[in-house]
Amino acid sequence: MSGLSDYRKQEESVSYSAEATGEMGLEQQLMTVNMGPHHPSTHGVLRLILTLEGEIVRDLKTIIGYVHTGIEKTAEQKSYWKVIPIVERMDYLAYYFNSYAYCGAVEKLLEVEVPKRAQYLRVIHMELNRIASHLLWLATSCVDLGAIGMWWYALREREQVLDLFEMSSGQRIHTRYFQVGGVIEDIPVGWVERVKRFTRTMRHRSEQYAALLDDNEIFLQRMRHTGVVDEQTLLGLGVTGPLPRATGNPWDLRKADPYCSYEDFRFKIPVGTTGDNYDRYRVRHAEMLESCEIVDQALDGLPEGPFITEDRKVALPPRHELATSMEALIHHFKLVTEGFRVPPGEVYFPIESPRGELGCFVRSDGSSKPARVHMRDPSFSNLQALPAAARDSYIADLVTTLAMLDPILGGVDR
Repeated sequence: MSGLSDYRKQEESVSYSAEATGEMGLEQQLMTVNMGPHHPSTHGVLRLILTLEGEIVRDLKTIIGYVHTGIEKTAEQKSYWKVIPIVERMDYLAYYFNSYAYCGAVEKLLEVEVPKRAQYLRVIHMELNRIASHLLWLATSCVDLGAIGMWWYALREREQVLDLFEMSSGQRIHTRYFQVGGVIEDIPVGWVERVKRFTRTMRHRSEQYAALLDDNEIFLQRMRHTGVVDEQTLLGLGVTGPLPRATGNPWDLRKADPYCSYEDFRFKIPVGTTGDNYDRYRVRHAEMLESCEIVDQALDGLPEGPFITEDRKVALPPRHELATSMEALIHHFKLVTEGFRVPPGEVYFPIESPRGELGCFVRSDGSSKPARVHMRDPSFSNLQALPAAARDSYIADLVTTLAMLDPILGGVDR
């Protein structure tokens, strides 16, 4: 309600107003336009209050909160075990990253050692998830520019990634594959070969994407030198991920502060030069290829051993024991229903998601439920760059710039 009242006050004071003398020409009059809130099938339920001078955006305000779900507060009412599927639904295109940030924070409080095989399996699934997220971003962004052909091509490859997730976890989206201490089960027979076949296909298809877009004059004119924001402005706003990397800043938590065995893999950090919409596109395009490299290395070096910690205080007993052991059945029942207790303390665990630094703060009071769960979602910070990127540009470029920021409103509102 406060956002609505602020909008009405602004409308009364700014809409159709000119300089105080009223002697300015029509071309210098300002008009307030309400854009959105949009349907979830676009870039999210986001409302923009635009101050326009003709077709030029002079100012804008973002109004959020339309998809607020109270996930963080709900997490306080659930056992640690049951929080995992809840946090997956915040940034609904990066569910593996959401669950890993949370599980990593809890594991740090518990001081649980995650087996090497589980770490590699997590890396593989997260990098495949990064590719899937970037593919949907590419598809929807090109639709905004009228290049609907890219929608069909990008979603074709994304469906293959979801098929792989279904094969390994039983679900295509919101898989709950990551558990505290590892992953819920080992990969099935034939999965490694299918993943390698996909990475080979993905490299070839990414070349086709580049051929379709990098030689398209309309695409280049709409993307180059639009939505430019310099590095210091982005850093001052707390923006992370592909956006500052498009300005030339190589910060990436997988390199700067390795986690989950990322130090074992060789990969590059793609960067741009000017920080415009075209650089943002090229950075994400290159990131998909680097993710393929990481996945292949993880598959080739996949260690043998357990896929989840052997600490029975937090891990479910092996499934085959449930039919023969009453103790295992009781332990399984207690873990699923009551959960496990976490020593008192608090921790912040950051990782590199497709949109930047995704951090999870967990505070424990010693019970089986977290006292506080808070996510530092990159979309919330990145969205703050929209006014700087869109100001003094055409309203037609505003839609493109918003798409290049790649905000997920489920992560913004939580």
